[in-house]
Amino acid sequence: MKIKTITAAALAALLLSGCLPKSEEPEEAKDKAKEEQETRVIIPTHQLEEEYYRMLLPYKKSASYGLVVSMLNSQYNIAEVEGGLMRLSQQHFPTDEYYYQEGQHLDQETILSWLGGKDKENNPEGLNPAGQDAPRYIAHILEQNYLKRTSEDKIRLEGVSVGVALNTVNTITGDKLPAAQVEENGKKAAAAIVKRMRGMEGLKEVPIVVGLFRQSPKTEIVPGNYFAVGVAEKGKDVLSGWDPINEEYVLFPTSSSKDRYRDVDTSFRNFKQDVEKYFSSFVNVIGTGYYKDGEISSLDIDVPIEFYGNAEIIGFSQYLTGLLVDHFPDIQIEVSITSTKGPEALIVKKRGEAEPYTHIYHN
Repeated sequence: MKIKTITAAALAALLLSGCLPKSEEPEEAKDKAKEEQETRVIIPTHQLEEEYYRMLLPYKKSASYGLVVSMLNSQYNIAEVEGGLMRLSQQHFPTDEYYYQEGQHLDQETILSWLGGKDKENNPEGLNPAGQDAPRYIAHILEQNYLKRTSEDKIRLEGVSVGVALNTVNTITGDKLPAAQVEENGKKAAAAIVKRMRGMEGLKEVPIVVGLFRQSPKTEIVPGNYFAVGVAEKGKDVLSGWDPINEEYVLFPTSSSKDRYRDVDTSFRNFKQDVEKYFSSFVNVIGTGYYKDGEISSLDIDVPIEFYGNAEIIGFSQYLTGLLVDHFPDIQIEVSITSTKGPEALIVKKRGEAEPYTHIYHN
């Protein structure tokens, strides 16, 4: 299930067949080994937007496919642990130079072993404390691969990103875990993960980016966030240090009195009030704001409705489009209108653009 590289058996055969020391390996053998590390794929030529990586075909699912669903608290955390890690990776593996692939090296068996409690006899690889009552700090480990083109239709692995998802609540008692303890355990686990990955085939030389993710509790309807990132440079088995990440998700309307939320909260409450004034048959309007370095970066709004007529959906969408322009002129907004039948309409307003884009679904 791994990206094809020269295997250990093939390498041993290569060395033994010529009875040569590694330093005396013929140049043609070295070239062949390098070529075998490359994979032939269909490489897309079109990139949707600068923020998106181009995906290789045929699409290869993760070696630990499906595990993230059972390891994390909610769909909100699942989406952010994956999307947030991809966002972090862009700082090290630019989208115009690298291609994305799901992780091919950490399989289910490996990850489950690492997520278990450390037991010298039964599970020496465990990254969590041993004992039935011991808190489980490490919730999940996610791998992403970043590749570069080497020829017309070949690519090779040039970078790996790893997300270490951490629990903020004791899964046994329900008590909140001390933030300092969560961070300390996350950094220890990250150091161990990097050392172990360096011993895996194909990962000895590539840069490894590690992000620490605090997942939100099950009761919250906003995701957690990445709060620190470290890098093990090419060929190094230790992280060069940790850089803080200032990101968070905020639910609107908010009860927080923090100044940085006040303007958006006021605009959101006015928007919500205008919706209620015009249409009485609504359920609720909820917004999720993404903040980066203390500033609002984007706002997603969910509008569940009870009416079904197509004309009514169109009229309501037109009305909301005008409200977005009035209340949120300088924020990137995405509004999802849904009913019991499913999605009804999508409105997207990008930062700096005067006119939103609207799509009406035909259910």
